[in-house]
Amino acid sequence: MTTYTLRKAAADRVRTDLVVIGVAVGAGKALVPTTGAEPVAEAYGRGFAPMLAAAGFGGSFGEAVRVPTHGTINAGQLLVVGVGNLAELTAEKVRRAAGVAARNIGNVASVTLALPAEDVAGVRAVIEGFSTGLYRYETYKSKPTTGGIADVVVLTDGARRAEVVAARDAAVTLTRYADQARDWVNTPPNALVPRTFADQIKKLGDGTAVEFELLTAAQLKKSGAGGIIGVGQGSANPPCLVKLTWAPDAPRGSVALVGKGITFDSGGLTIKPGGSMPAMKSDMAGAATVVAAIHTLAALEVPVTVTAYVPIAENMVSGTAQRPGDVLKMLSGKTVEVTNTDAEGRLVLADALTLAVRDEPEVIINVATLTGACVMALGDRIAGLFGDDRTTAEVQRAADSTGELFWRLPIPAEQRTSVRTESKVADLLQANWVRWGGALYAAAFLEQFVEDVPWAHLDVAGPAYNTGGPWGHVPSGGTGFSISTIVELVSARAAS
Repeated sequence: MTTYTLRKAAADRVRTDLVVIGVAVGAGKALVPTTGAEPVAEAYGRGFAPMLAAAGFGGSFGEAVRVPTHGTINAGQLLVVGVGNLAELTAEKVRRAAGVAARNIGNVASVTLALPAEDVAGVRAVIEGFSTGLYRYETYKSKPTTGGIADVVVLTDGARRAEVVAARDAAVTLTRYADQARDWVNTPPNALVPRTFADQIKKLGDGTAVEFELLTAAQLKKSGAGGIIGVGQGSANPPCLVKLTWAPDAPRGSVALVGKGITFDSGGLTIKPGGSMPAMKSDMAGAATVVAAIHTLAALEVPVTVTAYVPIAENMVSGTAQRPGDVLKMLSGKTVEVTNTDAEGRLVLADALTLAVRDEPEVIINVATLTGACVMALGDRIAGLFGDDRTTAEVQRAADSTGELFWRLPIPAEQRTSVRTESKVADLLQANWVRWGGALYAAAFLEQFVEDVPWAHLDVAGPAYNTGGPWGHVPSGGTGFSISTIVELVSARAAS
C-alpha cells in the first residue's frame, strides 16, 4: 500500500528519485510554473522554458515530459506535466494532471509531488488524482507490468495544519475503497457471481463499524421481491441482496444508498449482441459504488446514518429465465409487465428502493449503469441525474466539489403516464420499446417505487466503465465514478 506524507519543503532541494511539477500556459503562450514548481524553474533559470520547448512540451493539458536533472536540483529526474491555461486552473485539473503524472513516473522508488496543494481542495486533488492514476487491475496477469510505489511525498506549506492533514487522510481512505470498487468492476464474471460478490462485501466489512445483512434468494422469494427473483431466475447462480448499515452514535440525519448489482448481463431472452457483452461484467458498478461509499463514510466517522441496499443477480439465458410478457409482483405489491428482459436493472432496483423506503430515510440516492440511452445522450464521461429539485441540486453541489460530471435530465409527464397506463395486464409497464428517451422512461419507472421520499437517480452507464485508454486520472476499465460525489454529499449533510 502506498503511503502519502505531507512535507513543507522547496521542490528543488528534496532528495528523491523523481519530482513532479506542473507547468501552465500563461500570457503570450509563455510556460509558467504552477504553485510549488517555482523553485525548480528558478534553479534552471532562463533555460527552463527553452529546455521544455526543446523536448516538444507546450504546457497543454495532458502533456508530460521527463528530463534528467544533472544535479541542477536534488532530485534525480524531473517530470513536468501540463495543466493548460493558467487562468483556468482548477482543483479538478490538478487532480487529472496528477493522474497523468502517475502514469508517467517510470521505474522509480521514491516520488515527490510539487503540484498545487496549498489548501484542502488541492491536497485532496493531488492525492486522489495520483493514487487513481497509479491504479492497475492485474490480478490475472502472470507477470504484473508495474511495481508499487511505497512512499509518496506531497509538498505543501500547510503540511502541519490539522485540516490539511485531515484532507490527506480522507483522500487516502476514499481512494483505498474506490480501488476495491474498481477491482470488483474489473473482475471477470466467472469469478464474481452473486453469492461470491456478497461474500466479498462481507469480508470487506469484517472488523469495521459497517453492519452486514444478507437476504438469500429463498428469503427474497418469501418476502415477495419479484423483481430480483425474476431477473435472477435464469441463472444457475441465485440472486441475493446485501444490506449494509453505518450507524454513528449521534447521527445528524439519514441517507439510503441503492446500487444495481448485476454481476453479468447477457440481456436474458432479449439477448444482447455479442460485441456488447464483454463489458457487461461492469453492470454491478452501482453496487460497488455504494459499498465503497458507505465504507468510506464509516471509516471517516461521518455522523450520518447510512444504509446501502445492494440487489445482486446474474441476468442469463436458460429455460427458467423470465420471458417478455411475464408479469412480476414486486416487493411493493405493484405488478409489472416485463417487455424487455435486457431492462433488468430497473426491476432489481425497484425492490431495493422499496426496502429503502420502508426504513424511512431522509433521502435516497440510487446509482446504476442503467441505460445505453443515457450514454447516447451524454457520452461516456457524463452521468445522467434525475430526481426532485432539492435532491438533484444537492448532488450537483457535491459533484461541483469533486469534479465529477453530471447533467440533470427531466422525467416528463408523458413518460410517467406511459409507465402507469400502457400495460393492459399489470399496474406498470417495464419498458415501452420507444427508441428515444429510454433513460427518461427508466427514471420514470424507478420513481414509482420511491413514494414521497426525496430521491436522486444517477445513471452512470457511461462514466462507470472506461472501454478506451486512460485519460486524466481516469483508468481503463472500472473508474469508481460517483463514489467521491456520494461521500461529499453525505459529509456536507453532516456539516449543515
